[in-house]
Amino acid sequence: MIASQTSVVTQALEAAVRAPSPFNTQPWWFSVDGNRIELRLDWRRVLEVADPDAREARLACGAALCNLRIQLRGLDRIGLVDLMPDRDDPDLLAVVRVVGERPATDSEHKLADAIGRRHTNRHPFLDRPVGAGARATLASAARAEGARLVFVDASERYDQLVGIIRMAEQRLDCDEAYRQETRYWLDGPLDRRDGVPIDAVGPESVGDPLVRLRTFYLPNPLPARRFEQQPLLVAVVTTGKGPRYDVIAGAGMQRALLAACSLGLSASFPSQPFEVPDLREDVTKVFASDGQAHTLLRIGYGYPVGVTPRRSVDEVTGTP
Repeated sequence: MIASQTSVVTQALEAAVRAPSPFNTQPWWFSVDGNRIELRLDWRRVLEVADPDAREARLACGAALCNLRIQLRGLDRIGLVDLMPDRDDPDLLAVVRVVGERPATDSEHKLADAIGRRHTNRHPFLDRPVGAGARATLASAARAEGARLVFVDASERYDQLVGIIRMAEQRLDCDEAYRQETRYWLDGPLDRRDGVPIDAVGPESVGDPLVRLRTFYLPNPLPARRFEQQPLLVAVVTTGKGPRYDVIAGAGMQRALLAACSLGLSASFPSQPFEVPDLREDVTKVFASDGQAHTLLRIGYGYPVGVTPRRSVDEVTGTP
């Protein structure tokens, strides 16, 4: 049975809102007019302290755009994207038009199937390396969206990143405004449809892992666990910088995350340095020969984890 256009758009939007975002803020807004879908940045959900320029929010919107397009392909539909089409309206990040039908490939179906299964994993990973074949698959996925992945194993560069991540965590830990902002997105009623519930936060670490994960500043009822000592770090880079490239990086990141999910891999975001201006510049210098770095990923083999909620399509959609 061929789905109606309205059903197709609704299913695409349901996939879009499954994208990851900083503290599950979900900083997107969609306007729908027939086969035309606008994706806008929702400044009401941009982190004022951690992300005042909305770089991470645009990454999240790029991830939502990627999900939307992949779901359309999973439904055998074609979505044409016009990225940042209006210079006078910079919050209009993309316009997608559903223009026709074409059977999806097996790989497109696999990516679409992964949308509902992909979850940020802040729990320990196994001490199992990510092989060359898996890395090639992830790199290819990011390239399909115009981004690149840089895999960082044990090296001087790895040590530099570890030091920068630790410094960022220390700086943020001393910033009371940041701590309050973090607590806001974790503390709320059980039926809240945004923010990060405690079972998705993950446990505190036993000992002092090499890569410091984010602190959430609320009592954690989960027992502390030992984390992998040297996780694979991956940078998402593009050939340029600015809002357009933020969206491209987010799309490349998300396609790689979906490919990772289809391979049984998990990921989280040790992205604290991108929330401290001078340390963000330090990360930029580390990857200067590769391109503009937008975020860092921690990728490995993990176990199933708690999921974060999402607002309904009706809550994030209007008409132009």
